Amino acid sequence: MERERLGSRLGFILLSAGCAIGIGNVWKFPYMVGQNGGGAFVLLYLFFLLVMGIPVMTIEFSLGRASQKSPVRLYQALAPKGSKWYLHGYAAMAGNYILMMFYTTVAGWMIQYFFATAAGRFEGLDASQVGTIYDQICADPVGMVGFTSLVVVLGFFICSFSLQKGLEKVSKFMMLALLAIMVILAINSFTMDGAREGLSFYLKPDLGKMQEVGIGNVIVGAMTQAFFTLSLGMGGMAIFGSYIGKERSLLGESVNVAILDTFVAVVSGLIIFPACFTYGVEAGSGPKLIFVTLPNVFNHMPMGRLWGALFFIFMTFAALTTVLAVFENILACCMDLFGWSRKKACLVNGILMLVLALPCALGFNLLSGVHPLGGTTNFMDLEDFLVSNIVLPVGSLVFLLFVVTKKGWGWKNFMAEANEGKGLKVKNWMRGYMTYILPFLFLAIFLIGLVTYFN
Repeated sequence: MERERLGSRLGFILLSAGCAIGIGNVWKFPYMVGQNGGGAFVLLYLFFLLVMGIPVMTIEFSLGRASQKSPVRLYQALAPKGSKWYLHGYAAMAGNYILMMFYTTVAGWMIQYFFATAAGRFEGLDASQVGTIYDQICADPVGMVGFTSLVVVLGFFICSFSLQKGLEKVSKFMMLALLAIMVILAINSFTMDGAREGLSFYLKPDLGKMQEVGIGNVIVGAMTQAFFTLSLGMGGMAIFGSYIGKERSLLGESVNVAILDTFVAVVSGLIIFPACFTYGVEAGSGPKLIFVTLPNVFNHMPMGRLWGALFFIFMTFAALTTVLAVFENILACCMDLFGWSRKKACLVNGILMLVLALPCALGFNLLSGVHPLGGTTNFMDLEDFLVSNIVLPVGSLVFLLFVVTKKGWGWKNFMAEANEGKGLKVKNWMRGYMTYILPFLFLAIFLIGLVTYFN
């Protein structure tokens, strides 16, 4: 069966960026900035994105393009005979399922919040009442399962069409709409009374706040955020690498995707912080910033219902582009493994995902008494922990070792594939850095993640 191809370079960049751009950019990045000293954190984040994220993204694109396979089969095409590298392919495939077991629920939240904001449900409420709506949404098993199911069915329905007519077409529209909405929201934020204070907090490095939090903690926070924002380690980028031709070199394409990903994260802060300072909201209010704090902000804003609805449709698009990209990865793995048609893979995985997503959706209500990791944890905490702290850092480390060791694919093969076509090239001096320094950074992220989580 001939491998499907993406229709354009723009489609490839927007799809890859859509996979990387998720709720982490818009939801996690601003509150991490708020908690870690503003502009100083942003600078560190950009530095680690450059030295860690871009090299691994280039590796994933190269493995996909060279093998013309999904993550579950790429090692069989590229690894030396008799080696055990292929085991990571199954782990990467499992990681995609685990990610979607909770990410589909979060995407469902975004759709619920869009409808609630557009219908004016938050109008006239104070901060504690807005918080109560969040609790009510989580406590309703029918709503939680219903909106999670909507995301699953919609995602696999779009992916059931051909690559170009389904995934590429819809993702292009959503990504371009997302970028346009962001610019409109940012321009609106610049007109607010607290814009100057908000932008100063966001963009001006505050060394005093860094010392208060602990410089080591800020560095680790920036390192993990830069790493996780690109969704590396599960083969998400490898699959899109397998759908493109040899016209462009892959380091340049990785830089383009990273720029787009960074643009979304940075502009999210330009939208959120002026609003926080205008309406006296705590900028470092943590994960509740999106669900509790911002509806309260839109409440006090002129034409708040419009701006709130626009914000949550943008959040919905950010979530759905990631869902579609990861679903595509799952489908490609199943088509490679079992020889299924695209439609059969969508049907089987749609049913499977509806079942797999239930523990997370019900973990806030009917199963709220179950604490998988002790304390007050729920199923989302467990699934997020497995993906963020194990699958992504360990997966990235395996991909990296596969291209820098002689017992893997090898540096020469990687460099030849990555450098084919026009654009930025991988240089030979990078070999030392990627062989001896980068693996220790990934190992550090893995170990720090485990220690931090269990403390």
